[in-house]
Amino acid sequence: MIKILLAGQGGQGVLSAGKFLAESGLHEGKEVTYLPAYGPEMRGGTANCSVIISEHAIASPLCNKPDVLIAMNGPSFHKFAPRVKSGGIIIVNGSVSDCYAGRDDVHVYDVAANDIAIETGDVRSANMVMLGAFIALTGAVKEKSIFNCLNEKFVGKPHVCEVNGKAFRAGMQAVR
Repeated sequence: MIKILLAGQGGQGVLSAGKFLAESGLHEGKEVTYLPAYGPEMRGGTANCSVIISEHAIASPLCNKPDVLIAMNGPSFHKFAPRVKSGGIIIVNGSVSDCYAGRDDVHVYDVAANDIAIETGDVRSANMVMLGAFIALTGAVKEKSIFNCLNEKFVGKPHVCEVNGKAFRAGMQAVR
């Protein structure tokens, strides 16, 4: 079982990345929970979601001590980093945040997601950069499952699929 907390601000694709992750787990026949939480603002407010992926039944969708934190901005990084379990992983968007967690019992990966996304074609794909880094580090779901979900969501929009695919692969390379 792996518990993931994705956090950022509205408009950064936090909830979309969580959905891709959850749907990918479902495609693979795994047990999955997806629990979004967001402020009332359309953009710029807080947004986070927890995703749990397991081979066995999941008792609760709550993610109080995540194994992995994917933080898309500084405020989310500093708010949620203390909650990550000892030995866990923190992936932080280094384009917009420092990466000092104040802990030496977690693995922190500084991924310049916004910069990488711009290089691959669109800053809006920064969430896919972070998702790529997560998959490269954990193998929680297969790369193929993520691409299947991308193709389902953006059917009829090949350019969007291409840009997001490039961003995902670049995120994988960023942590290898």
